[in-house]
Amino acid sequence: MRSSASAPPSPASRPPISRGSRGRHEGRSGGRSGSSGGRYDRKDHFHQQAKREGYRSRAAYKLLDLQKQHALLRPGLAVVDLGCWPGGFLQVAAEIVGERGRVVGVDLAAVDPVLPNANVIAIQGGLEAPDICERVLEALGGRPADVVLCDAAPKLTGARDVDRAAEERLLEAVEALLPRLLRPGGDLVLKILEGPEAQQIDRRLRAAFARAKTAKSKATRKGSTERYLVARGYRGAAGPGADGSPDAPAG
Repeated sequence: MRSSASAPPSPASRPPISRGSRGRHEGRSGGRSGSSGGRYDRKDHFHQQAKREGYRSRAAYKLLDLQKQHALLRPGLAVVDLGCWPGGFLQVAAEIVGERGRVVGVDLAAVDPVLPNANVIAIQGGLEAPDICERVLEALGGRPADVVLCDAAPKLTGARDVDRAAEERLLEAVEALLPRLLRPGGDLVLKILEGPEAQQIDRRLRAAFARAKTAKSKATRKGSTERYLVARGYRGAAGPGADGSPDAPAG
């Protein structure tokens, strides 16, 4: 499944994926290595706005912006947020899907304090845990999600090869979960960092959806290499265009 030329170490010999949480990895590790020459300012505009408006992280504004651009969420949908700590995406998704919808988050870090929304369940666990699909599906009431969100990022070290491998592994973990967690016709929003390994996985994922495009959020930090794959109409792990066709309009 890996796209790199060299043989990867066996899963048993590798540590679990680091917390894929946006706040923990971007905020506490001083920002993404290599993404900006400047210092990460935790008290930028969106950080301050999140504090004023009661959001757990500035990432809430990323999802709000993507929602404005692409109308990804609507009342009554079932949503999974992979790498959900500290809860900014969870809050926004819960507000939009409303009482008839459900939002299930997954992260190695506990979402603490627990969100008060009755339609939100946060599961503490790794994306590669053998029982994670069962736990998520149970929390969704036995049905797969209409939308899978992932704003996760691995904890970066500053060593280019190590960081690229960590990003590749995280994206592969998300890719492996989709056949069970996302319903046919469902949608995906996935953060991707630049790199050749990520580009190969990006092409595979695009082939699994009816249409896909790249999106950027105004709430992304200046100098960051992050972008989002917005993919609509899930049709499975393989399909036409597996050679990496160009962007098509996303709905």
